[in-house]
Amino acid sequence: MIKNFKWLLLVSLTFVACSDDETVVETNSSDGLPLTAGSAIFSKYVALGDSFAAGFSDSALFIEGQKGAYPNILAQQFALVGGGDFTTPFMADNVGGFLGSAIYTPRLYLVPPAGPGLLPSPSSVALPPYNQMASTTFASVGTTFNNMGIPGAKSFHLLTPGYGSAAGNPYFARFASSAGTTVVADALSQSPTFFSLWIGGNDELGYATAGGDEALNPLTPQGTFDNAYNSIISQMTAGGRKGVIANLPNVTTLPYFYVVKYNQLTQDNLTVSSVNQVNNLNAQLYGPLHNALTVLGQGNRINLLATTGNNPMLMVDETLTDLTVPLGQVITQGLILQGVPAPQATAQGTLLGQVFGRARQTVPTDLICLSAATRIGRLPSVAQDGIASPAPSLLGQLGVTFPLPDRYILLPTEVIEIEVATNGYNTTIQAAATANDLAFVDAKLIMEKLSTTGLSDSGYTINSTYATGGAFSLDGIHPSPRGYAAIANEFLKAINLRYGSNFKGVKFSDYRIMFPPVL
Repeated sequence: MIKNFKWLLLVSLTFVACSDDETVVETNSSDGLPLTAGSAIFSKYVALGDSFAAGFSDSALFIEGQKGAYPNILAQQFALVGGGDFTTPFMADNVGGFLGSAIYTPRLYLVPPAGPGLLPSPSSVALPPYNQMASTTFASVGTTFNNMGIPGAKSFHLLTPGYGSAAGNPYFARFASSAGTTVVADALSQSPTFFSLWIGGNDELGYATAGGDEALNPLTPQGTFDNAYNSIISQMTAGGRKGVIANLPNVTTLPYFYVVKYNQLTQDNLTVSSVNQVNNLNAQLYGPLHNALTVLGQGNRINLLATTGNNPMLMVDETLTDLTVPLGQVITQGLILQGVPAPQATAQGTLLGQVFGRARQTVPTDLICLSAATRIGRLPSVAQDGIASPAPSLLGQLGVTFPLPDRYILLPTEVIEIEVATNGYNTTIQAAATANDLAFVDAKLIMEKLSTTGLSDSGYTINSTYATGGAFSLDGIHPSPRGYAAIANEFLKAINLRYGSNFKGVKFSDYRIMFPPVL
């Protein structure tokens, strides 16, 4: 469904008479003076970017989320000083995702606690009675939209011919002017007078949310990012066109990495049919592994589980020395000494060596991906986890009896790797802002504030605490409506500073912090 609309202007003016002079106090401006665009021209505004520009929230793209995207809030403000129509390629409903897709899924909502002492948890609105509309497909909804935020887009994707084809990105394919076009080409075809660009998050985020697994989603090389970003800027600023650009936060500060704790295994998690399994696990698995690893000088990799409090999880650490063969041999020898027949001992030793050759328990410096939350304690699956257990009846619980694979955990070395890449990208972005005299938003600083002191407005404070902090949605990555409003205000501050405009912005406290189940 296509919607092309003119934002309604709700302007409130207060007139105050002072002596013989009439002074107009503009309550919608930042300085009380009449609203002005300054040196910028907002008559044709286009927004380029990724899921943040699109209004992605709660792990999906849906109409109400799109309406609250920061470019749409900016467009409302620009309309107060002559900004023109701002169109968005709306999805078909408020469920989101694409019919029949296991990748592009419906949005999440918060389910009330199932009982006393339990916490609320996110669930999918795809559950009955929520149904996607038949039109929520990959089919085209038309072309020429001002909001060109493309969920999943990396820097170089904005310049990639065919990104809007069936083999490219379905979100862009819905409104690309042709299968062979590029995002930048379609943006320029509208002859914009002003642009916003916030891109590069997925260049680092994809790698981070894949647990630093290069095979799943690699970091964008610095040279590739530099070439793509500078080319985008060169084209968008041609002829002296004005705009606002933003740098990138360290994605490892997102709540996505702080929901699941390293010591996530509670005693309840380790209790089956009212019987605590810690002693059995120690006797049958953790004890033998610890003893064998101790013989190899690596006993600190796996320790016995505690009978009180929380326990760490089992995980794969690809940086560890591979002990597959020696671990299997030590376990085999121990079993034979215990009277286990050699064939059985060899089979069991070989099996444990294969599974735990690079395994250890999680530690406080590991960052656990939120995606692991639904997999801990489950049977390993190639489709979902990239690996299956060779002995499901014995080693069938991820994180408990089978190590969580690499895709769910960021190691300290990977965190550093991501931060180095982010700093490199940000150097390029800052240089582009300076060289082209563009308004600049320090999104990295904004995220630092959200993760420390928070951001305040009209007596309300939002921070990056998952679900309750108000700034982020239930996917732990994308903002809530209130978070998007706060971001829009930061963009407006940057525009005011660079171009001499005086936008007051919006009260982010007027925006909800979470979407209800039914919209």
